Amino acid sequence: MRLTVVSNYINHHQIPMANELYQRLGVEFAFIQTSPMEEDRVKMGWGNEVRAIPYLMLYYQDAKQCAKRIMDSDVVVFGGVEDESYIKPRLNAGKIVIRASERLYREGQWKSISPRGRKKKYEDHTQYANAPVYLLCHGAYVASDFELVHAYPDKKFVWGYFPAVNYYNLEELFEQKHHFEQSGRQEIRILWAGRFLKLKHPEYAIKAAKFLEKQKISFHLDMVGDGELAGTLLELVRSWHLEHRVTFHGFQPPQEVRHYMEASNIFLFTSNYLEGWGAVLNESMNSACAVVAGSGIGAVPFLMQHGFNGLVYKTGRYREFQNQVLTLCQDEVLRKRLAVNAYNTIVEKWNPKEAADRLFRFCDGLIQGCVVPEKEGPLSLAPLIAPRKGYQYTRTAKTDEVS
Repeated sequence: MRLTVVSNYINHHQIPMANELYQRLGVEFAFIQTSPMEEDRVKMGWGNEVRAIPYLMLYYQDAKQCAKRIMDSDVVVFGGVEDESYIKPRLNAGKIVIRASERLYREGQWKSISPRGRKKKYEDHTQYANAPVYLLCHGAYVASDFELVHAYPDKKFVWGYFPAVNYYNLEELFEQKHHFEQSGRQEIRILWAGRFLKLKHPEYAIKAAKFLEKQKISFHLDMVGDGELAGTLLELVRSWHLEHRVTFHGFQPPQEVRHYMEASNIFLFTSNYLEGWGAVLNESMNSACAVVAGSGIGAVPFLMQHGFNGLVYKTGRYREFQNQVLTLCQDEVLRKRLAVNAYNTIVEKWNPKEAADRLFRFCDGLIQGCVVPEKEGPLSLAPLIAPRKGYQYTRTAKTDEVS
């Protein structure tokens, strides 16, 4: 099998699964990068792992060879690239294509009524309803978006990102999460990590810190990241006299962020619907954090079941969010149970090796002329979850369809 992945650029969230595919397929696997990485992501340390990847091909340096590879492969996975010219010749030739996509309508499904947008979606997607073209859904709301334009009927599958997985002795890991104030009182370590952007709502974490201080909770909040809201957040901490409770660490390399997660009891993931996936959820669950996350985040309905492996609040409901954080601070038994289940969710199902194995089986089936979905998890048939129903979905069985 010759398998090629085409994307705008490779990053540390994609490399682990790509490594697994390369280990299985050798030179029959390639990852084609169409664009140089964005400067702000390079500053965050995302480009450090890329330089010596043996299976990486750069379209912008060797277009002819990359175009040939795309046409000659048995299966091409294509995603994260707006320019359709890379894949159009293969589509026109009727060859197997697996599209990988985040949401079409992050800002609202009402945008699907645009005639101009409909025409574009027909050209890129809908016209291939009966062709050997399939969709990997990078987020729980992707299938619902594509259903609105009648694309990929019964050919939409659960997918996501699969960052590197660490395997721990959990008792030793939980020992790392024991923290104490100078007085000897136990201290809860809370972590928020990401870019300080409006869509990620880092102010929720600072507001929660103010609330916890009023409740006389012993805690410390670590804010890892930077961005346009940094000044606003610093001012909130100063004005609310939370300097002893909140520390800003700036941008950190991915591995250092993992170290913060390993030492944290609670992870806060506060983005809105504009967060297509959110790989920090995989990483914090893998690090056995008890996670509080918003329902609008693409990864949440796929990875989380409320009350089993984390707590999910309805995006936009700050009061529900702060109460969930307080609950976790006050209930160590619940905190540990959620953390253990979160860890097991990642190491048993949502990890690079399992994803690579499932993708290989799926592609092998396509080459043989049959579609063989998994029963659950990655590469199972994607449920149609309307964004307004994501909160409800995290409180139901994962086999339910919520439209």
